[in-house]
Amino acid sequence: MYSVLKGQETRGNPQVQLDPMNFMIFHEFPPADLEKAWRDGLTRVEVPSHYDAPEFFREPIWEGKSAFAVLALDDGAVAGVLTGIHEGDQISGGLPSRPQIWVDSTKNADTALDALARGLLMEAGPAKLLSVYTWPSLPLDAFHRYGFRLRQLQGNVVLDLTQGPEALFKQFSHQRRKNIRGAIKYGVEVTQATTSEDVREAYDVYYNWYHKTTRKKLHGVETPFAVFARMHQLTGNRRLFVARHSGKIVACTAFRFYPHGLLEASENFSLEEFLHLRANDLVCWRAIEWACSEGFPCHSLGGSHRFHRNAGGSIVPVLRYRLDRTWLRRHDFGEAVRDRGREAVRKLPPKLETIVRQCVGREIPEGW
Repeated sequence: MYSVLKGQETRGNPQVQLDPMNFMIFHEFPPADLEKAWRDGLTRVEVPSHYDAPEFFREPIWEGKSAFAVLALDDGAVAGVLTGIHEGDQISGGLPSRPQIWVDSTKNADTALDALARGLLMEAGPAKLLSVYTWPSLPLDAFHRYGFRLRQLQGNVVLDLTQGPEALFKQFSHQRRKNIRGAIKYGVEVTQATTSEDVREAYDVYYNWYHKTTRKKLHGVETPFAVFARMHQLTGNRRLFVARHSGKIVACTAFRFYPHGLLEASENFSLEEFLHLRANDLVCWRAIEWACSEGFPCHSLGGSHRFHRNAGGSIVPVLRYRLDRTWLRRHDFGEAVRDRGREAVRKLPPKLETIVRQCVGREIPEGW
């Protein structure tokens, strides 16, 4: 099902004068003519990602959730797209680790973004919290005019894969290079999961990691095997790399991508009893080698914690535009309080700061 609206006055600043574009809202894979127009628009995006494409609707992880896409239309052409999830009174176009918005580089970005903003407001209805994420190369000034507040998040480590594997390896930290060489010495081998047996064994590793890991706090619900298996059948936009030791899978890393666009780290899980093999470092490195050979221009590691930073590259911020409609804007207020708390921790004497960080994590998370 989808809806179409002409450009019209909606909630927002009445002083804004634009020649408005139409927009369409989809909740399922688009019909052939719009799919073609959508894909044509993506050819004029510098680095498109998987969730920028119509394949967004083929992801089994959205089952039971209200996935949507807003398309900005310019005389039949798709000038921009925002994809996201609508759950209850919250709506999210992307995550802090993955923007899901683009605009055709040949179109007027402000006009296209205004159409996307109006479409998002229509999709949101009475929803209380609306969040949209973007890269700094595409600021969402049009959203700001509708009351969305800007916040710069820490973002992701991004590797320039056009440099080639040899140059990228030299940028790794000394410890990362040592771990990779050590994993090779231990006899760890990395391949892509290509059979149903590979996927089944990889899921067993995931299940063990999800229920038994003590290294970090996990967020989100457990992925059932049926969904996991269907996800990794989407080899046109996903690849699952597995590390084996003595024939046993001990670590896995999954990636999603748009062909010849952005490669994104999706999931990483491993068996804790085999961490000494440093298989996680090797599996990520083999995936980078593969991505270079396939002609991907860049790789987002999906975060900027210490493990990610050890891969070199650059930390690219992610911008969040959020509209808090709750009474007294309780989400914005709570975030401001946590900001002050983080700032207070940074001003503590070193020993006391260490104790606090041990309680909440060495790297105090955004939004803590």
